[in-house]
Amino acid sequence: MNKQEKVQFVLDTLEKLYPETPIPLDHKDPYTLLIAVLMSAQSTDARVNTITPLLFKRADNPYEMVKLSVEEIREIIKPVGLSPMKSKGIHGLSKILIEKHDGKVPASFEDLEALPAVGHKTASVVMSQAFDIPAFAVDTHIHRLMYRWGLTNGKSVVQTERDAKRLFPKETWNKLHLQIIFYGREYSPARGWNLDKDTITKTIGRKTVLTAYVKKNTSS
Repeated sequence: MNKQEKVQFVLDTLEKLYPETPIPLDHKDPYTLLIAVLMSAQSTDARVNTITPLLFKRADNPYEMVKLSVEEIREIIKPVGLSPMKSKGIHGLSKILIEKHDGKVPASFEDLEALPAVGHKTASVVMSQAFDIPAFAVDTHIHRLMYRWGLTNGKSVVQTERDAKRLFPKETWNKLHLQIIFYGREYSPARGWNLDKDTITKTIGRKTVLTAYVKKNTSS
């Protein structure tokens, strides 16, 4: 397969497996999605979804959030990890949204990435899932799979994002981002990986990855 054939195989396979792509993080609007995505850093979506209802019961908009202290926010979100940084970010960005954006989440990479604790990945998720603006947020699953599939050199998430945007049609980005994450979790995890179940990697994966997998599993 040449690279374009690999890309088409990925698209076709993922569309068959995941024709519907519900957003994993529970939210009701751009603000609650932004907070949920920020909280998901180095945590699981499942854990975040158990904590956000507790936080949003107290404050589900920036005007109510700034009424809470950083310490109060931290106490609520502590189970998701990195609570000192995240609580400061949530309080700080809520204040900025009120002061600069009339309490609304801006549909702009520049404005989003200027908010406390909001990096490019978080901004990309919000742009794609809240505003339906094409973006390709690269998380650990996408970074791992793009490398395993031989579609990037895997040296950095920046390069992986650049390669993904170059290879896949722009109109597929928002849905594909979620499809790859779902596939990575179900069929191509970092640990407990079973190549026989991983149809895409088994079919188009780079030789170094496949060879390493075989060596590891025949020597153990």
